[in-house]
Amino acid sequence: MKQRKYIAILVLMITLLSFDSCYHPHNQKHQQHDALIEYNDRQLDSISFSSKHHYTYKYNFVVKKDSLELLRQLPEELMSGMLVDSFAVKKHSLLVVADIRMMPQDSIDSVWIQLATVNSEFGWIHESKLLPSVVPDDPISQFISTFSDIHLLIFLIVVLVISMAYFLKKTVSKGGYLVHFNDIDSPYPTALVLIVATSATFYATIQTFWPDMWRQFYYHPTLNPMAVPHILGFFLASVWLLLIVFIACLDEVYHKLPIADGLLYMGGLVGVCAVDYVVFSISSLYFIGYPLLLFYWLWAIKRMKRQG
Repeated sequence: MKQRKYIAILVLMITLLSFDSCYHPHNQKHQQHDALIEYNDRQLDSISFSSKHHYTYKYNFVVKKDSLELLRQLPEELMSGMLVDSFAVKKHSLLVVADIRMMPQDSIDSVWIQLATVNSEFGWIHESKLLPSVVPDDPISQFISTFSDIHLLIFLIVVLVISMAYFLKKTVSKGGYLVHFNDIDSPYPTALVLIVATSATFYATIQTFWPDMWRQFYYHPTLNPMAVPHILGFFLASVWLLLIVFIACLDEVYHKLPIADGLLYMGGLVGVCAVDYVVFSISSLYFIGYPLLLFYWLWAIKRMKRQG
């Protein structure tokens, strides 16, 4: 029975992670049709800007800072020393890119972005001031922005270290169940934490070696692993696999433990997953995460076999 479970989860992992190798997103006929289209100067500028900055006209942003100051007048008026006025846009306000202007003579930032609000107000701002203060109007992008916040990561580290130390002490002293240490008879919890660690490592790897690919995904996100480059598709497939294995863990815990013990066990499992995410997403940025991930896989599998 145990061998069947191991084989089932292995087949599931291989199947999902190989999805992106079977997809051909570009059709040659469509490419030929696109080549015949004639674009005006504004459209060509928009395409060129989008290829480098990953957004362009009519792109939607949401303000994530407390407020954002926009210039009512043209950038040329500010640079020429004329009196100008500005207005504030509050947090969570929707903004639409109305115009883009390149100002090579601006020593601060040559890219100026005009934004429109839902109240039909228009204002200009440097791109370098805009991007840290906004997030794309997409729930996936907003999720990425939240979990990329360094302050949130530091807070998570402190909370997780304290919580896991307390939880470990209580669990061990009462003989409770906990993945890696006193696990239930199931391969899914160990598989779950290993998938989290691997996904976090891939997340950091893409940011390090393919930052432009990650920025493109950030501005135009998708949950389809077959609609993105292979390396990014592998990461998305691992996220889907994580969700499937998590559901399998819930089912196993429901059938193997009483409700009270099951809730305690799932709390510990989620805590271990959170620790793995923080540790491997940060350590992989400094290349320590790769040997650490290999060691963690070997150690976790050895612990699972010993307890089984």
